[in-house]
Amino acid sequence: MTRIAAIELFLVELPLVRPFRTSFGETVTKRCVLVRVEADDAEGWGECVADDRPDFSGEFNEGAWIAIRDFLAPLVLDAGDADAARAELALRALRGNRMAKAALIDAVLDAALRARGVSLAGWLGAARHRVECGVSVGIAATTDALLEQVDGYLADGYRRIKLKIEPGTDVERVRAVRAAHPDILLSVDANAAYRLDDAEVFRAMDDADLLMIEQPLHHEDFAQHAALQGQIETDVCLDESIRSAADATAALDLGACRIVNIKQGRVGGILEAKRIHDHCLTRGAPVWCGGMLETGVGRAQNLALAALPGFTLPGDTSASSRYFPDDLTEPFEMAPDGTMAVPSGAGIGVTPRPDRLAACTSRREIIRRGARAAKE
Repeated sequence: MTRIAAIELFLVELPLVRPFRTSFGETVTKRCVLVRVEADDAEGWGECVADDRPDFSGEFNEGAWIAIRDFLAPLVLDAGDADAARAELALRALRGNRMAKAALIDAVLDAALRARGVSLAGWLGAARHRVECGVSVGIAATTDALLEQVDGYLADGYRRIKLKIEPGTDVERVRAVRAAHPDILLSVDANAAYRLDDAEVFRAMDDADLLMIEQPLHHEDFAQHAALQGQIETDVCLDESIRSAADATAALDLGACRIVNIKQGRVGGILEAKRIHDHCLTRGAPVWCGGMLETGVGRAQNLALAALPGFTLPGDTSASSRYFPDDLTEPFEMAPDGTMAVPSGAGIGVTPRPDRLAACTSRREIIRRGARAAKE
């Protein structure tokens, strides 16, 4: 078993192709914490999907950095071996911080698989070598602007269009897109922006033949989601509400959703994401792989996960060029048929390009057993 010698943190900043606007505000730069695990005979990479602000979740970059540096990384180092299950068990000593934990667990798993020459997709039990790609479209300034964006993404080959919505910018735009494209896979994502009192908004969308309505209500409220699902025909999908396999079980048992969005970086890493997938597969509940503006590191992990048999719906596995003029890794490209290849190399199959990583890194720090190295 390969031993972990050090854990290195990087705060990276990448400009986005275009501002990404949601109910939480506008994002023009992707900033995130990368984790590199240095083991005896391999290195491994993980990406924390937290943002600068505690909006989508309670975690944020500065908090994740401190949590990893001062609490989580020492536990992983003390565990010794590059064993993801052992690292996950060690991290259970501390509550919460699922995004920070995911970055560490995924990096440990990547190092272990690279040392063995095994791909993440193969280790997980991938059922396919290519996955269907969907795209998430932010809230445009006008309906015409939205239609233009959708037309462009369909021309690129994307197999599913997801529209971000918020109160006042919803039914009219959904109907406009559906009228322009009667046969496409179309879904909406509310990012918890509505209340149960807004059920009429979603009933008005039932005739738009939507694939799903994603996270319409508060992320902590299964009961109201169950009530909403009982009032509408369109399938409800839960995203922010699903933080673990236990959450997925409860949501399905309560009828709070019929579809589950699995974001491995949100639920605590690849291992927990696999548990959610396995449970939903036994229940016959479709799952799909959500995206969080990941760099190539996180995108490689998402592609491996999305190749599992239970992922029957196109995910947010967009091409690198959808988000970044220049990604940290070699770019992921979508084929004209709207699919993307699953990395087949050892571990996650990609590594950050040294020159690009150096150009994008604003802070670095190395944690070793018993001490921390100086900041850079």
